[in-house]
Amino acid sequence: METAVYGGSFNPLHIGHLSILRHLVMLFDKVLLVVTPKNPLKDIDGSSGRQRYEAAVEAVGRHPELGGKVEVCDIEFRLPQPNYSYKTLDALKAMHPEENFTLVTGGDQIADFRRWKEYAHILLDYGIIVFPREGWDIAAERESLMAENADYRILTVDAPLVDVSSSEIREAYAQGRDISHLLM
Repeated sequence: METAVYGGSFNPLHIGHLSILRHLVMLFDKVLLVVTPKNPLKDIDGSSGRQRYEAAVEAVGRHPELGGKVEVCDIEFRLPQPNYSYKTLDALKAMHPEENFTLVTGGDQIADFRRWKEYAHILLDYGIIVFPREGWDIAAERESLMAENADYRILTVDAPLVDVSSSEIREAYAQGRDISHLLM
């Protein structure tokens, strides 16, 4: 079974995330939406990890077009801190050795991928699928990583850009603006 692992803070889940999920359900047998309690590279504003997890379950439930292929996953709540993607992938693989896991990233994340713990392990043993993000040249970033090791598994996706971010949504909400049209 081919399983996409789409992790993040999801604070909040928005229409950009939904666009990615719609693509992923066409490419993979299953998609794990892994809500992290704490991203080691970011500060998380606002709601707790458990609140974000519950909100993700509700949001995914509102989208039957995802075909029941998206499962909200809280594995990182049960793993030792800090949460690193390689630990999550290794734990998932230990639990489900028959599944092939691929990590989902955005163009902004691949630019900093060398900062990730055990990034070579991720690229060699799991691979990544990269979605475009405004202002990032994912082809050049992929080429740079592949020059380091031709065995890295890096798939780029030609998907439409949805120009929205969780931080912009939180800022608009704090200013009292209606954000309902941006939420998943």
